[in-house]
Amino acid sequence: KQFIENLREQKLIEKVGNLKKALLIFHSPFDNVVGIDNAGELFLAAKHPKSYISLDKADHMLSDPLDSSYVGSVIASWVSKYTGSFDEDEYEGLASLNGADVSVSTEISGYFSTVNAKGHYLTADEPVEFGGTDKGPSPYDLLLASLGSCINMTLKMYADRKKIPIEGIVTRLSHKKVHAEDCADCETKEGKVDFIEEEIEIKGDLTDEQIERFKYISEKCPVSKTLQSEVSISSKFKK
Repeated sequence: KQFIENLREQKLIEKVGNLKKALLIFHSPFDNVVGIDNAGELFLAAKHPKSYISLDKADHMLSDPLDSSYVGSVIASWVSKYTGSFDEDEYEGLASLNGADVSVSTEISGYFSTVNAKGHYLTADEPVEFGGTDKGPSPYDLLLASLGSCINMTLKMYADRKKIPIEGIVTRLSHKKVHAEDCADCETKEGKVDFIEEEIEIKGDLTDEQIERFKYISEKCPVSKTLQSEVSISSKFKK
């Protein structure tokens, strides 16, 4: 009771107007707990910089993992502009790609790295047990993220082109080193090989035939084909 009474005493609109901080507001038109009028009132009261994002078909608690993952990714990208995570003066070369597709800058101490992918900023790090600070995904995590994103986009493009109604796609991936002799599908028979396991979930009322077709299409993902083909890497060092 005391908590509710304390909330009622807060002049929220006035506080938002005097916030003097960047503000990001999410709201779903399907939210049955907090109405659009409340979100609109907060947004109008706030001073710039402020942002508003409408969450299509999401509920108040973001119970669908696709909705919560989307909100998390948007927040991570949005806050980087204001948190100083990507200080262009601190990370030499971060602001300019110099003709490259991706630029990676690493701190002098530790392994925390910032990634500039054509103006989209990411972070990378190593787990604490490997000497990192775990402030970002590991390089192999990013590799799996690239593969998973490619699979989902490839499947979504196919579904859109064939007008197959689906409600969402979730791909879960894991990576490990296995003995070649334990890998039945591997050409290499000695030493260890990289093994990536994929679990693809397509939400929707699909037939067995459609699922088999989606499976075939997922194997045509460009990143997947790159990982399974011969790759040539040319390196040059610059002082």
